[in-house]
Amino acid sequence: MRKTTVVSLLLSTALSLAAVNVASADDKVVKIGALSDQSGLYADLAGPGSTLAAQMAVEDSGLTGKGWKIDVISGDHQNKPDVGTSIARQWFDVDKVDVIVDVPNSGVALAVNNVVKEKNGVYINSGAATSDLTNAQCSPNTVHWTYDTYMLAHATGQALVKAGGDTWFFLTADYAFGKALERDTTAVVLANGGKVVGGAKHPLNTSDFSSFLLQAQSSGAKVIGLANAGGDTTNSIKQAAEFGITKGGQKLAALLLFLTDVKAIGLETAQGLNFTETFYWDMNDQTRAFSKRFAERMKNGAPPTMVQAGVYAGLMHYFKALDALGGNPHDGLKVVDKMKSIPTDDPLFGKGSIEPNGRAIHNAYLFEVKKPSESKGPWDLYKLVGTVPGDQAFTPLSESTCALLKK
Repeated sequence: MRKTTVVSLLLSTALSLAAVNVASADDKVVKIGALSDQSGLYADLAGPGSTLAAQMAVEDSGLTGKGWKIDVISGDHQNKPDVGTSIARQWFDVDKVDVIVDVPNSGVALAVNNVVKEKNGVYINSGAATSDLTNAQCSPNTVHWTYDTYMLAHATGQALVKAGGDTWFFLTADYAFGKALERDTTAVVLANGGKVVGGAKHPLNTSDFSSFLLQAQSSGAKVIGLANAGGDTTNSIKQAAEFGITKGGQKLAALLLFLTDVKAIGLETAQGLNFTETFYWDMNDQTRAFSKRFAERMKNGAPPTMVQAGVYAGLMHYFKALDALGGNPHDGLKVVDKMKSIPTDDPLFGKGSIEPNGRAIHNAYLFEVKKPSESKGPWDLYKLVGTVPGDQAFTPLSESTCALLKK
């Protein structure tokens, strides 16, 4: 009887030690889910390039050399909130994903935001624009990295109003992103003495903008604000050129414009457009070095957009937090708290910080599209007009409606 008890005790101890070893191993196992539009109107500015950026962050993190096992998987949300949430739940419940990145399309982003909070994961959003992610719908599990509608409105919108564009007509994508961008830009226009004389909302992924552009043209507004993105922006700008809108004296405000958009439009049509981004591949030696490595692995040879750069930079900061914690990546609240406690510093966005509401703070830049005669290469498309310091580019905490700030 005594021998049986001793054997049982030894077996129990061995099993316990095995369980501890497994748990310890699991503490350094991380799975990243790159959730994006892989084949639709946002695929070029995010999509496969964002997945590549995530993989490059893993390779550059140095964590695999310290015993971490890190995998990247990808999913296509098809710009549908229900599809996005379904994938997110599958990832957390079955695939044991720890962090979701990218997620362009604000409607999908806000829906996934709720799932990540429920599952206590980590959410580093670089693709969606809505400032609600760090305001009314903020979450302790979310970091909003690259840009948002507040930044776009205050940088581009304010500059245009001060330059004399004091009457506006909005051409708006009819979903969360477009509505948020129109809302935030309207506030800036009114605050600077301008007025909004009209607007039209269009469905996502519209091919024919003629009726909307005719409304904008007949409004007499000095500025036509394009509160859309990706293929919708390129189509509306190309068709506006066909209607002779800019030649008639009205100015187009591309409130959200990406490198891939300018490439698709062409310098002949896009030249002179002013817009705001937080990253450009040709800013300095560090951005050029990363972009060269990135472009060599892209099928089309394109350098990264600011969304793809944001995936890389956000994950690099996430990995710093994991390294500081020494393991246990599965408690999202703990990881995000650590991310907020460490100053941000990466080769693509420079030095910054993460606010208590999850907003990543870094500089924003006013750009102008070059004339064809000024461009020295296929991706030499921007010239820098001005810099907006990070503490001026994003929503001040005193104006944020995030409930986390009340604690």
